[in-house]
Amino acid sequence: MKRVNIKYLVVSLILILSLLLGTSCSFTCSLPGVQTPPPTPLPTPPATHTAAPTEPGWTPPPVESNAPVLPDFITVMDKVKPSVVAINTVTYDPFNRRQEGAGSGWIIDENGLIVTNNHVVQGAETITVTLDDGRTFQADIVGSDALADLAVLKIEAEDLVKASLGDSSQLEVGEWVLAIGNSMGLGVTPSEGIVRCLEASITVSPGQTLSDLIGTSAAINPGNSGGPLVNMAGEVIGITSVKIAMVGVEGMGWAMSSNAAIPIITELINRGYIIRPYIGISYGDVTPYLVWRYNLAVNEGVFVVEVISGYPADEAGLKPEDVIVGFNGKEITNVEDFKLAITSSQIGQRVEITYWRGNTKKTTYATLTESPPPY
Repeated sequence: MKRVNIKYLVVSLILILSLLLGTSCSFTCSLPGVQTPPPTPLPTPPATHTAAPTEPGWTPPPVESNAPVLPDFITVMDKVKPSVVAINTVTYDPFNRRQEGAGSGWIIDENGLIVTNNHVVQGAETITVTLDDGRTFQADIVGSDALADLAVLKIEAEDLVKASLGDSSQLEVGEWVLAIGNSMGLGVTPSEGIVRCLEASITVSPGQTLSDLIGTSAAINPGNSGGPLVNMAGEVIGITSVKIAMVGVEGMGWAMSSNAAIPIITELINRGYIIRPYIGISYGDVTPYLVWRYNLAVNEGVFVVEVISGYPADEAGLKPEDVIVGFNGKEITNVEDFKLAITSSQIGQRVEITYWRGNTKKTTYATLTESPPPY
């Protein structure tokens, strides 16, 4: 066999490649003597959908920019802050240990009258009020009421700026409000929020229910108690009172409405205490221990601890260890029921009282009188 010259083979390959590139053939081009396979058919396009248009010619609505401007909190603070005070108290526990507390208040009169919560100053040995301008005064209690959780203080000061009162009945859910107070005892600061609900009632302790409350999302912290809740006109429409604090609950602060508070504040200033219907007993809930200790016939009701001589319960024949289960047609199962029944009655009203004495159920009548001044 003849040996092929490598040089001629390479030249031949170069020529073949040049011809292929020069004619722009792809590897699928037909060459002489080679049969080209038929092209692969394209997929059939899907049939046009048959759904009928819902709104032919519909266009989106025009973009509008009519969102209201946010409230001017700075102007509100400038107006209200000079009327808000920080309150600091000193109390002593049964072991004579000193305890300090902080709260808030607001000036209702230029002559030094300040509104706060009763629980802020209750049992305090000393009460110190710090004004917005930094002046500090010792305060005295003019009057207080534990049931409504309100108190009025008095300081001897001049050039005071009193707060403006608003009409809480004009509030609407969703309205902006500011809670202003001595939050955490660090000085008077604001927190913003909205009105979440109106005319609410919250039981804060056995026998004590606060009514006509304004619910707000404004942050309420220790030290805010007694401070004002104000509208965007800088008017006091509520008095910060309580907060629900538990796992999973946020933004549930409450303030007594100004319309409910002002009559009580007025009476505290004029008289020093609130006159309510009074029956003249000390009492508590029936407990399993009391049922066992006194062999009571019922496990619900109000247990009479003491009957005060000369008052309606005494004249009606009630005695210690009696258990009241009915009051003027209302069932009484606990202290809360009993207090509500009395405060819903009128001074001078004759009421029916159903009670158990030992294993005997009895009925008597009493005429309610005025509550005496606090001791």
